[in-house]
Amino acid sequence: MTVTTTLNLPIIDLSSPDRISTANSIRQACVEYGFFYLVNHGVDEDFMKQVFEESAKFFSLPIQHKIKLNRKEYRGYTPLYAEKLDLSSLSKGDPKESFYIGPLTDTTSVTLNQWPSKELLPNWRPTMESLFWKILSAGKELLSLIALSLHLDENYFEKISALNKPEAFLRLLRYPGELGSNEEICGASPHSDYGMITLLMTNGVPGLQICKEKLKQPQIWEDVSHVEGAIIVNIGDMMERWTNCVYQSTLHRVMPTGKERYSVAFFMDPPSDCVVECFESCCSESSPPR
Repeated sequence: MTVTTTLNLPIIDLSSPDRISTANSIRQACVEYGFFYLVNHGVDEDFMKQVFEESAKFFSLPIQHKIKLNRKEYRGYTPLYAEKLDLSSLSKGDPKESFYIGPLTDTTSVTLNQWPSKELLPNWRPTMESLFWKILSAGKELLSLIALSLHLDENYFEKISALNKPEAFLRLLRYPGELGSNEEICGASPHSDYGMITLLMTNGVPGLQICKEKLKQPQIWEDVSHVEGAIIVNIGDMMERWTNCVYQSTLHRVMPTGKERYSVAFFMDPPSDCVVECFESCCSESSPPR
């Protein structure tokens, strides 16, 4: 298993007035890497810092408080080692703990969410709800540029009802720092995300790696460095299928570095009744839908 040097991923400016040029950059990033950085996304650095502070407060609670919010309906707390992404791994599970917050976009779904008590963490819920709406707004704006990058109308995803009530999940993650001694144990085992797009914020501690050629052996892993204030975006399996494999979902993992690491992932998917079929701009006689 080889690790090469740090990657220089493309940086996409969400506020750029030149939307066509930005869309072209996104296309290149999605074809070559399946990953890119997003800047000027509307989530300011002070607020990001506040999010990580609130996240750390929750994860530092005694286990009996966290376990009361154990995951139900994909919402709530997942303890250390509860998830094993790579079934061939010899580890008992991935050494990470997480907390899922489900869609806030429709009333039925909102009631399924679980929240730490106001007495313990008074600012926790309002902070996370505010984060949800800020990232959702950035994600919708990004998807209009992704549509342009695929030679579709910029409001294409609205037209097919992919964004009216998106299945959007926020996942807070904590990787303990004391596992740095074992090279073979991943904080998060190699996987590709299964949805449309993922937007990831990190607290600056390294560990994220990607493997561009997922079917090639031996696998070559490259470090994704932290860019201050940037969100890391990656393409999911659904978008790979939607684009007839023009855009790739990329294998990625988190390796322990000996330092405690926090991140927040925002998974953006269309509602479950949205029809996913190959985009017309991504298929032709010579490249029929797979």
